Order: sequence, then structure tokens, then C-alpha cells
Amino acid sequence: MSIESPGQAAPAGPVIVLPARVTPADVPPLCARLSELYGQGAPSVDCDLAAVERADLAVVEALARLRLAARRAGRGIRVVNAGPGVRALLTLVGLDHLAGPAPRPRR
Repeated sequence: MSIESPGQAAPAGPVIVLPARVTPADVPPLCARLSELYGQGAPSVDCDLAAVERADLAVVEALARLRLAARRAGRGIRVVNAGPGVRALLTLVGLDHLAGPAPRPRR
């Protein structure tokens, strides 16, 4: 799983969009949708976080479960439009390895 920051990458294939407020109840339907997209032949799916308003542990759980589902299916998942709050939280909980390199400041 790689994570791209806002403005760095536009979704290139099938997309799962996380809602503005992610709750634990959102995770199973998100994973089911991911499995459905893989079942339709998608080799990789983008997970768009642009709508996420608050980085919290529900977002971390959703990303971790989606990554696990992707690995089990032998497919890829790429997170796009991850804000600094999501990146910071992943680092705080020790999951910074899920994130790609930090974005470079624009000049």
C-alpha cells in the first residue's frame, strides 16, 4: 500500500472513497466493495481520502483492514489524497510503513 498526499496523485483506476467521518461500521462495507472490485478484475484499487475530515483510529482501522484484504487477494491498493493528519496518525500508531515518502514542500 502506498499513500499519496493531496495534489500528488489522481486516482488512476477503480476507486474506493472513504467518507468524511469514518466509523467502525464503515469498515466491512469498504472491504466488501474492495473484494467486489477485485472480483471484477481490478489489479489495483485507489483509496481516496480527500473527503476525510478527521484523522482518527477508525480511519487507521479502515486503512489497515483494506490493506489486509488487498494482500489476501494478492492485489494492490494505493491511498491517494491523504492529508497530514492521517500521515501523522499513522506515524503515531507505528504504521508509518504504510505511508509512502513524505511529500516534498512546494517551492
